[in-house]
Amino acid sequence: MNILVTGSHGLIGTALVPLLTSKGHRVVRLVRSPTPAAPDQVVWDPAAGTLDPTRLEGMDAAIHLAGENIASGRWTPARKARIRASRVRATRLLADAIARLSRRPRVLLSASAVGYYGDRGDELLVEESAPGTGFLAEVCRDWEAATEPARRAGVRVAYLRSGVVLSDAGGALARLLPVFRAGLGGRLGSGRQYMSWIALDDEIESICFALDQDSLDGPVNLVSPHPVTNQEFTVALGRALRRPTPFAVPSGALRLVLGELADELLGSVRVQPARLLASAYAFRYPALDGALRHLLEARPHPPTR
Repeated sequence: MNILVTGSHGLIGTALVPLLTSKGHRVVRLVRSPTPAAPDQVVWDPAAGTLDPTRLEGMDAAIHLAGENIASGRWTPARKARIRASRVRATRLLADAIARLSRRPRVLLSASAVGYYGDRGDELLVEESAPGTGFLAEVCRDWEAATEPARRAGVRVAYLRSGVVLSDAGGALARLLPVFRAGLGGRLGSGRQYMSWIALDDEIESICFALDQDSLDGPVNLVSPHPVTNQEFTVALGRALRRPTPFAVPSGALRLVLGELADELLGSVRVQPARLLASAYAFRYPALDGALRHLLEARPHPPTR
């Protein structure tokens, strides 16, 4: 297939593109730069609302992963506006362009997040569960709705509601590793809040799987079937690194440092990948211990002195 990919230089896109090409697909990257740097690139500017639809002709599928990192600093009003625009405005621009094509891709896989469900305590959440409340839940709801022009044009659209993607190359785990390797790791707040996670290998494999599954439209949870509490994650990571995890970051201190973002980190999201399991997707790393062991053995790190 000819596959259009946005966000190809992010954590997920960087791993996904080589997997797609290894499966025989041709990848065209939608990039934000003044001019394309390679023949396989098409330029767009979501902030300015510019994208030439004719450059998308001939695509069989589109995978939309672009969006500003939500966890790289405090959520000021300006930063929240950028987070929303980088998802909602960019998605609407792409969906509008796809809808105007004479030969449209048959599928659009558009990134979303389990933040859609909000802070739900111990409630077990599946794709049919109602949306939650809060900034991220609102962004995810609008983000998914922005794909509607493509859906109305007859394109199969799936919203990929990803959990925390575990990789030592970036994201939350990569930021935690130096702290835990130094023996300074610990739980956040009470540690009882649930964390829905997925290994990077399963994230990209499940995206490829969804390309060919016509039954997967609408919301699809990309998470392990075994969510864990923050305390369980803390213990598992300490065990994998053979380091103690004696510390705890009080909720109040986290809010003092991170502001509103802390409420998202302390929120509890216990999500099941019901539609992936019903479609017979086989997880490589369904359990956290196996996922961490794979990641940490794949790229050994020198011991801390």
